[in-house]
Amino acid sequence: MIPTVVWGTGNVGRAAIRAVDAHPELELTAVLVHDPAKVGRDAGRIAGLERELGVRAVDDVDSVLAARPRALVYAASGDMRPDDAHADVARALRTGAVVVTPALYALYDPPSAPPELLKPLQEAAEAGGGALFVSGVDPGWGNDVLPLLISGLGSRLDAVRCQEIFDYSTYEQEESVRDLIGMGHPLDYVAPMLLETVPTMIWGGQLRLMARALGVEIEEIRETMQRRPLERTVTTRTMGEFAAGTQGAVRFEVQGIVDGVPRLVIEHITRIHPSCAPDWPSPPDGTGAHRVIVEGRPRIEVTVEASDEDENRSAGGNATAVGRLVNAIDWLVGAPAGIYDALDVPLRAARGRLGRGSA
Repeated sequence: MIPTVVWGTGNVGRAAIRAVDAHPELELTAVLVHDPAKVGRDAGRIAGLERELGVRAVDDVDSVLAARPRALVYAASGDMRPDDAHADVARALRTGAVVVTPALYALYDPPSAPPELLKPLQEAAEAGGGALFVSGVDPGWGNDVLPLLISGLGSRLDAVRCQEIFDYSTYEQEESVRDLIGMGHPLDYVAPMLLETVPTMIWGGQLRLMARALGVEIEEIRETMQRRPLERTVTTRTMGEFAAGTQGAVRFEVQGIVDGVPRLVIEHITRIHPSCAPDWPSPPDGTGAHRVIVEGRPRIEVTVEASDEDENRSAGGNATAVGRLVNAIDWLVGAPAGIYDALDVPLRAARGRLGRGSA
């Protein structure tokens, strides 16, 4: 069994605890929390399981890392605290741990990561003997392993489009939805995630990774951006009211230009309510989906819908991101020290888990 720590117990961390518990080769040995109210609580209860796991949450990072865990799922957010997340991951790597995380956007494609971010992590991994794999859903499997797999099913490939189409009222992270993305703010509000070059910073690595796998070179990366106001005030279950006239939907593309044409495209269509921007593409049930469209011969379109935690689509997306990461741990434990990406780490079957679900 591989001793494994989960660091962070928010939307991603809850799913991580469940995934580690379900994996036949991993043993949950510690859970790190920031909220004092969670200290001492059983990990199973925090994760929404109907049983206790016998692991109590702690906030003592030093003692947990001093035990030199073999693996660590870093589930703390990097959106609002990227420098802290980077430092935390480097610290864990220096202990010799295999670290998996969705928190470091620049490391989704290590070859194109800024040297000032990549080098300290490389040095930490080499010094401690650890390994790092950064992935998620989008960015993540929705625009790396899934489109690349589908691209291999045809004879001619003209373009690849990866879409995330979501109603963000199901996303239980209000600070990100309102302040990072701008939902509920006036249209002249400067949302950090929508600033020019920021989408490229987050998703550009995915385009470069796909290009490497497909054997082409991206000449440049372009961005498009559209925003729509709410026509009426709406009230959401998780985040309260969003006023008429404020931002209710955003649509952007990050385009990889090959031979002068946008041939690799990552597109996001995000709403706070289905009534906003009804002419834009919608998911099949109006809630949320990830879609890959391969233009070529044949034309192939695949839509993935995932749900978890009482049929919540955002929670389902988080769970798939965690599954990709946690299911890579045992492979990474057997790999040399270093930093890995989605082209290195195989996506494997859930061996030993069929029909063995738990509450």
